[in-house]
Order: sequence, then C-alpha cells, then structure tokens
Amino acid sequence: MSEAKRKGTAWESAIVTYLHEHHNPATRRNVQMGAKDIGDIDGYFLHALEAKAEKTITLADYIRQANREAIHAGQPFGCAVVKRRMKGVADGYVVRDVRTDVRLMNRMRDMEEALRSAAPAAYELLDKQHREAA
Repeated sequence: MSEAKRKGTAWESAIVTYLHEHHNPATRRNVQMGAKDIGDIDGYFLHALEAKAEKTITLADYIRQANREAIHAGQPFGCAVVKRRMKGVADGYVVRDVRTDVRLMNRMRDMEEALRSAAPAAYELLDKQHREAA
C-alpha cells in the first residue's frame, strides 16, 4: 500500500471513530464503487462524505467529487472532511459549497419551525441541549 493510500485510510478510520463517538454509532467506511462511488464514509446524517488527507488542498475538486457522490448515494448533501495538518479529526474542516450549505440551512430552518409548532417543549429542550454543546 502506498504512503498516500495508508494516510487516506488512517484519516477515514479516524473520522469513523470520531463519528461513532459523537454522531452515529453505525458510521462505516464504504467500499469503493468506481464510477458510481458513493463517498468514503456512510452514516454522516444526510451526507455523502468524502475524506481528504492531502498535503495540497484542492477544495473545488473535493466539493465536485462530494456532490457527485451524494447523487450516487441518494443523499441530499455532499461534503468533504479535510484533514488539518498536525491536528486530529475534531480540528479538521467540513467543506461544502455555498449552494449546498444554503440548502442545508433552509432544511434545518424548516424542520426547526415544524418541530417548534408541533412540539414546543421538545423544541425548547433540544435547542437548549445543542446550544450548550457549542
């Protein structure tokens, strides 16, 4: 295995471990699908996730790839998780284009408004919990 491949695999594994602990215990690495690749990691809610641990960062390529793989995976959003040199997963970068981010924020806004209307007490509890987490 090449050094670049080894580093990429280690980065993907580190992301999966982090997501198991902080997001979704069912997160897993995907098997590569060639032309119909569905992203490197499955289980990041609503996203096809493309993991990148490269010395030279090329955001446009990462986003194009993540968006294409989101379509293949049947997910509404694509993002790249980019390793920050000499840092762990929590200090990495989640990157998406503005178009995708606005779609995500609109969805979150609409879902929060729906929850606030349907179950105000649940909304208040969740809002408090997530504000404290920041």
